[in-house]
Amino acid sequence: MKFFLLYILFINIFSFTLMLIDKKKAIKKKWRISEQTLLSVSFIGGSLGAYLAMILFRHKTKHFKFKYGLPLMIIFHCFFFSIVIKKIV
Repeated sequence: MKFFLLYILFINIFSFTLMLIDKKKAIKKKWRISEQTLLSVSFIGGSLGAYLAMILFRHKTKHFKFKYGLPLMIIFHCFFFSIVIKKIV
């Protein structure tokens, strides 16, 4: 259980950080982190971190995949994680 909660914490911090780095690179017109990478990290558990970063930094807010995909992933993760936690406890 402890490992699972630590995983969720760290993957969300990582996802949040990737979005922040991508936003800073976008401002400086430098090489960017691919959308596939951002969405993949979100899909494996970092959706909440990515969504918070999207809102806080106003990054990717006009992209359909992020605007609607991240909230859907959050709902999916809440459902999935509740099942996993029930089985662990």
